Amino acid sequence: MRSASPFEALYGFSRAVRAGDRILVAGTAPVEPDGSSTPGGSYEQARRCCAIIRAAIAELGGGRVVRTRVFITDPADADAIGRAHAEAFGADAPVATMVVVAALLRPEWRVEIEAEALTGQDNDSTGTGVSGPA
Repeated sequence: MRSASPFEALYGFSRAVRAGDRILVAGTAPVEPDGSSTPGGSYEQARRCCAIIRAAIAELGGGRVVRTRVFITDPADADAIGRAHAEAFGADAPVATMVVVAALLRPEWRVEIEAEALTGQDNDSTGTGVSGPA
């Protein structure tokens, strides 16, 4: 599936792909429906990334986010971006990695987030690696 990002068609990638019981969401930057960058600081940008991710997963049938990778350009933004991440995914928190990178594709972007989700009723939320009660 595609989103409003002008880079998907230009660079030949999909926003998200469903493969069996998995939904893989590409690196998601703070892009508005018109292709412009999300205004505001790192918190607002992270909220927009999470909203795009959640919409992509819903469009492909829904699922529980089980992994995220968060790329940030300034370690001072970690708390604000982490707060937006927790608001979006914290109810059933995924495993997550946050790394600081030198830059993202547009200089105004402060964050980009990748995600993986599992579909269906048998998603393991116990943290044991086994579906069902611990």
